[in-house]
Amino acid sequence: MRQALLKVFVYGTLKPGGRYHRQYCAADLVTAIPALTHGQLYDFPQLGYPGMTPGPDWVQGHLLTFRSEQVLVDLDGLEDYDPTRPMAENEYWREEVKVFDLNYQTLGMAWVYFMDEERSRALGGVYLADGNWPVDTR
Repeated sequence: MRQALLKVFVYGTLKPGGRYHRQYCAADLVTAIPALTHGQLYDFPQLGYPGMTPGPDWVQGHLLTFRSEQVLVDLDGLEDYDPTRPMAENEYWREEVKVFDLNYQTLGMAWVYFMDEERSRALGGVYLADGNWPVDTR
């Protein structure tokens, strides 16, 4: 029986060229394609990474497809997400969302890491109206 491929939408340091892409993604990566999903993107300049909250805007990123679901364990650690902890103790939470290509055609569902709006404000998040966090400046 063939194992299903794991899909994750990334919008920050895990994007191709991002600080953590090679370490956390490269070994099991099958494909990386530019993609969009709904949310609101914030930059945390003092921290060097972004966070996405739920919202109606378009966030630009990449849809990463992996051979193994083990990748989620590593990504959960990076994103300080533990599904057994109360939500307030996690920096991010993981949820499945609909992802689209750059022509707004659906690519199906993928995991994404969201940040709580209150935490985003507390960390001094700077709203990115264009929904794009550029990895080349980090």
